[in-house]
Amino acid sequence: MAELPIDLSSSNLFDVLYTTRAMRRLKPDPVPDDLVVKILEAGTRAANGANLQSWHFVVVKDAAIKEAVQVWYKKAFDEFVSPRYADNPTPAGSTAEKYHRQHLAVEYLTDHFHKAPVWIVACIQHDNPLIPPDRKAGASIYPAVQNMLLAARSLGLGASLTTRHLIFEEESEKALELPLGMHSYAIIPIGYPMGNFGPVGRGDLREFVSLDRVGQPWSALDKA
Repeated sequence: MAELPIDLSSSNLFDVLYTTRAMRRLKPDPVPDDLVVKILEAGTRAANGANLQSWHFVVVKDAAIKEAVQVWYKKAFDEFVSPRYADNPTPAGSTAEKYHRQHLAVEYLTDHFHKAPVWIVACIQHDNPLIPPDRKAGASIYPAVQNMLLAARSLGLGASLTTRHLIFEEESEKALELPLGMHSYAIIPIGYPMGNFGPVGRGDLREFVSLDRVGQPWSALDKA
């Protein structure tokens, strides 16, 4: 399929979309509060279930809190994430070299997670704390997370969506000091990127799209 032209200096929506990738290497330099507020404002413009706005966003700067979560984040990497990377085949839209570089970036974030100047912890306040959340609840928070990632990119800030802390959910949420009934769905570490934004590669649409039934090709994609 044809590659679309990318202008890294453009504020066009599609250029921003096509260059918003996970930026895992972040400088420890402080991020101005007014930029964080802009990112949060973008998040709250997202759709959410029944427009109930049951979300809550915790801006974490406290080093002690971040270090406490880092313990479980690193443990999850060592015990689950790193072995999975070692066994996974190279994903679509990547190469073995790119996939290796991605793994190195994941390792870097793991070791420096707590040094990202700002975290935004995306949460949902559930009405009944005795009823655990199910997969439908994500529709009320992940659109906001994506809005915030796009906003960070447009402001020249690096960010990524990570849910790894949920491998040790109880311990991580205790470290985050979340009240009863409030659950985290993602942590977004934010900072000025060490690297550069660039085109995002995800592979050929024909690998991921079917017409009417899974596995049935769609001829429209041959013309794209």
